[in-house]
Amino acid sequence: MRLRFLKKNLLIILGVSFIIATVMITTRVFIYDEVTGVVAQENMLSDDMAKFQYSSVPELIKSIYNANYKQYVQNADKYPGEPKLVLVIQVHNRPDYLKILIKSLENAAEVHNLLLIFSHDYFSEEINYIVQGITFCKVLQIYFPYSTQLYPSEFPGQDSRDCPRDISKDDALKTGCLNAEHPDSYGHYREASITQTKHHWWWKLHFVWERVQALQGYSGFVVFLEEDNFILPDLYHLFKEMVGYRKSSCTDCDMLALGNHNGLAEFDKLSNKVQTAGWMSTKHNIGMGISREVYYKLMGCNNDFCSYDDYNWDWTLQHLSGTCISKPLKVLVAQGSRVLHTGNCGLHQNKEACRPELALKKAQESVKLAKASLFPQSLALTNADSVEHKAHMKNGGWGDIRDHVLCNNYAKRL
Repeated sequence: MRLRFLKKNLLIILGVSFIIATVMITTRVFIYDEVTGVVAQENMLSDDMAKFQYSSVPELIKSIYNANYKQYVQNADKYPGEPKLVLVIQVHNRPDYLKILIKSLENAAEVHNLLLIFSHDYFSEEINYIVQGITFCKVLQIYFPYSTQLYPSEFPGQDSRDCPRDISKDDALKTGCLNAEHPDSYGHYREASITQTKHHWWWKLHFVWERVQALQGYSGFVVFLEEDNFILPDLYHLFKEMVGYRKSSCTDCDMLALGNHNGLAEFDKLSNKVQTAGWMSTKHNIGMGISREVYYKLMGCNNDFCSYDDYNWDWTLQHLSGTCISKPLKVLVAQGSRVLHTGNCGLHQNKEACRPELALKKAQESVKLAKASLFPQSLALTNADSVEHKAHMKNGGWGDIRDHVLCNNYAKRL
C-alpha cells in the first residue's frame, strides 16, 4: 500500500517536474527568441546606420564619409512617404540647447510630416545619442567633412605655421608664415574657429539640395534652423498658411522667414500678420525658408559668396542680394515669430554665460502666454517694405585665399 502510494507520488512529482521543465524551456526559448529578435533589429539598424569610431581622427574621418554616403534615415519605416516639410538644423557643440530644440519639435503639431536633417560640424557620442533618440519623425544626420575637429593642426583648422591674427603684413612676410599674403580687409589673419560657420553653412546648402537622396524630387521649401532655436507648436501650420499666401498673393516672394528677433512681444496681435521686405541679415536669418529655385540663384553666385570678405554667411547673403543676384531677394515674413532664439552663448557671446535651463524656462513661459493665439485660420498683410539692396560694411575675417578655394570647391567635392 505504501509502495503504491510512493509510486503515485513519484509519478505526480515526475509529472510536475516535466511540466515545470517544459515551461522553463518554452519560456527560455521565448525569451531567447525575443532577445534574438531585438538583437537582429539592432544589427539591422547598425548595418544601415554608419558606425562611428571616435578613437582617432583618421577613424572619425572615415566614419563621417561613410555616414554621408549611406545617409541612413531613421524612423523611415514608421513614417513612409515624402516629407511635407524639411527642417535643416546646423549643430555645433551645445547639447543642452539641442535637447531644448528637440523637445520643442516633439511638441509641434503634425511633426510626423517633417524630415529633420541635422548637419554637424562637431562629432561626439553624446550628440549622436541625443539625435538617435528621436522617434517622432524621420531624421537624417549629415556631417561637415572639413570641420576643424578633423584638422586640428592644419588647414582648414589652425596650422601652427599660420600667421597670428594681429601681426602686420610686413612682419608676416618677414616671418614667412603660410598666409602672409592674404590678410583680410582690416589687416587681420584668419582664425579657424571664426571661419568654420560660414564654411559649414555653404557646404550644408549644397549637400542638402544636391546630395541628400531623400530630397531627390522634393519640390517644397527647406527651413533652416540652428541648435539654439526653439519652435512654437504651430510652426508647420503657419508654414502651410505662408506657402498658400505666397501662392495667391506674393508670387514674387523668393523666401520665407518663419521667425524674427523680436521674441513674442504682442504675439496676440501679430500671430496672423505677415509682411514683405527685402532680405536682411539682422532680421530674416532665423527660420529661413529656401526653395530649390532660390538655391539655384545662390549657386550662380558661388564665387561671389566664397570670396566676399565677411566671415558671416548671413551678411554675405545680404551682400549678394542686389549685386550678384541682380533682383534683390524678397522675403515673406511672419511678424509673430514661430522660432525663438534660446542661445545666450555662442560665437559672439561669453560661453560662461550659458544657462540653458533658464533659456528653456523663458521659452516655455512665452509659449504658454502665446497659446491662445496659435494656429491662425488665415493671414493678413500689414505692410510691404521696399525691396532693395542694403549695402553694409563687411566684417572681414575671410581674406585667406585657402578659404575661398575650399568654399568654391564644395559644389564639386561633396
